[in-house]
Amino acid sequence: MPGKDFYVKFWGVRGSVPVSGPSTCRYGGNTPCLEIRCGERIIMLDAGSGAFLFGEHLKHQRTGEIDILFTHCHYDHIEGAPFFSPVHMAGWKVRCWSGHQYGKMTTAEMINAYMRQPYFPVGPEVFGADASFHDFKPKSELDLGDGIKIKTHPLNHPDGAVGYRVEYDGRSICYITDMEHSQGKTDQGLCDFIKDAGIMIYDAMYDDDHFEQFIGFGHSTWQEGARISTKMNVDQYVAFHHQPCHDDEKLDLVSAALEKMRPGSVLAKEGVVLRPEK
Repeated sequence: MPGKDFYVKFWGVRGSVPVSGPSTCRYGGNTPCLEIRCGERIIMLDAGSGAFLFGEHLKHQRTGEIDILFTHCHYDHIEGAPFFSPVHMAGWKVRCWSGHQYGKMTTAEMINAYMRQPYFPVGPEVFGADASFHDFKPKSELDLGDGIKIKTHPLNHPDGAVGYRVEYDGRSICYITDMEHSQGKTDQGLCDFIKDAGIMIYDAMYDDDHFEQFIGFGHSTWQEGARISTKMNVDQYVAFHHQPCHDDEKLDLVSAALEKMRPGSVLAKEGVVLRPEK
């Protein structure tokens, strides 16, 4: 139905650090950045290095509005924010949201702390857009208008992180990255949060065989994503936040193994567009 399109497009799918070159070109080497379209409205999830490419794409639109939702402020999720073209363009309205440091640091303080000397030459005062900064308490619900509801959930990650469930036109997309699961234990709150989602994008930094040596790093495994998707009736599972040391051939192997474990699941790739059916 016209005006009711709902999709997610991947502009950055890596974790930790951007990588480039012929061995990573099929899956992509940029750090996390997702575009979600809800009819005519635009939402951006995280502003990793992929935000630069997304911003260059949006420059052709000349004016508009966008909501940027940050999971947290580790560098791989914010490094593209100062290079996102719409924040420098008059006529754009850019609303930035975060909740992972609720009560400790505001969204405005987060951006100001990142964009300051000697680590960055200029601050957000150079933004030409109508930029605003908003805070929320995890587990609260955001009403963005136009039928867009955003549910939020705290995630187990050093310094905190927030998962998002975007609901629009009777369908849903969940974004659960930088999340460390507990072996043999069920996170019932997270299970309830993702239940019956049309698409769940989930942290797949590690695999089960190597997970124990990385306990405390704040990430999960592609197998855990498959298990929780099956348990909670998720329609399509998308493995995300790929290791920078995993080239395309390695990710092909993970993709084949994931397809055997949970048919219909996919690995996130830059440029791919997915539409939830429920």
